Amino acid sequence: MRLLKPPAQLTIADHDTVVFLAGSIEMGRAEPWQERVTEALSGTAAVVLNPRRDDWDASWQQTLQSPQFVGQVEWELDGLDRADVIAFYLQPGTRSPISLMELGLHARTASAVVCCPEGFWRKGNVDVVCRRYGIEQVTDLEALCAAVRGRVEDRR
Repeated sequence: MRLLKPPAQLTIADHDTVVFLAGSIEMGRAEPWQERVTEALSGTAAVVLNPRRDDWDASWQQTLQSPQFVGQVEWELDGLDRADVIAFYLQPGTRSPISLMELGLHARTASAVVCCPEGFWRKGNVDVVCRRYGIEQVTDLEALCAAVRGRVEDRR
């Protein structure tokens, strides 16, 4: 398993199985759930893309004039487009509007696995989208880890 975080280059070979960790971050208010999924993928051949940037600076303006912000968003979009598996964790108590947008962008692909527990503010919307587009849903973070690992192992 190889872990990449922004701003690292997305050095990915054609034969690599890429897992993108999409979901709640909320400027650090969400639990670091990405660590649990990454740990669950240890020992696999996956390339894990974790957008939770270690050196994030909340003072960066979220505009096209901010090269750091634009670079972060482009890294995420490139990673999502390259991913074979997109693990969505929508944590209760967060709003995660960017994650919801990403789910919408990738709902018609077969790459998404969604964990949206009871208590997430738009769970009903997420459930309807997942049902409509046949997106696999799991009930908790442990099941998300297992589902993602299973998909990685199935790609061997």
